[in-house]
Amino acid sequence: MKVAATYVFIIPFLLFIFAIPSNLISAKDIKKGKEFNSSKDLVMNATNNKIHSIYINESLEKKGLCEDVFRMGYDGFNKLRNDGKINSDSILSVIDFSKPSNEKRLFVIDLKSGKLLYHSVVAHGKNTGEKYARVFSNKLNSHMSSIGFYVTKKTYNGGNGYSLQLEGLEKGFNDNAMKRAVVVHGADYAEESIISTKGYLGRSYGCPALPKEISKQVIDKIKDGNIVFAYYPDENYLKHSSILN
Repeated sequence: MKVAATYVFIIPFLLFIFAIPSNLISAKDIKKGKEFNSSKDLVMNATNNKIHSIYINESLEKKGLCEDVFRMGYDGFNKLRNDGKINSDSILSVIDFSKPSNEKRLFVIDLKSGKLLYHSVVAHGKNTGEKYARVFSNKLNSHMSSIGFYVTKKTYNGGNGYSLQLEGLEKGFNDNAMKRAVVVHGADYAEESIISTKGYLGRSYGCPALPKEISKQVIDKIKDGNIVFAYYPDENYLKHSSILN
């Protein structure tokens, strides 16, 4: 009876001892998981705060840029930078093609300084629409604009004067940009004076054409490895963009 009583005491004690390490490991794992989640939350909060700070300080809402669109561009910029696809860590240009061409829908933002550098009208392709951009294409000779993320390349002097090459980064949406010679350049039909007589800008063959008086300045600021995000609320693009998703 004494032996039986001893076992009754020892067995629960041993079970308790053997259970301690696993309980401790589990607690450590849980703690690490919490720390990891906390780190992610801190980074996310810092990012959100930076985006919102730039948005508020530069009065981007009053200037016509939706914060969600800015956030998409910022997130895409960070993804491409982390993937080693761009040389710069500073300049993001957003073209909001949901707005008519008689409004300033180009926003060139220095993410380091948090400053809006340029805010300008920009033309779209002639087959994309008149006042409003409606239809987009990645096809050769479509004379339409393309949406998505681009990285800026080299400058050159061509038929449209001083121009900037754009490399489309999104397969099926804008990756034919180089073949189509979709570039940033200045144009008479992109001058704001056209709006007062016609009601909207003239149109390109798919290039984001700028007013001549600022085109060289903008090109020199965004050339050589910066990001241009041409946005339009196209469901197919928003769902299938490899960068936004």
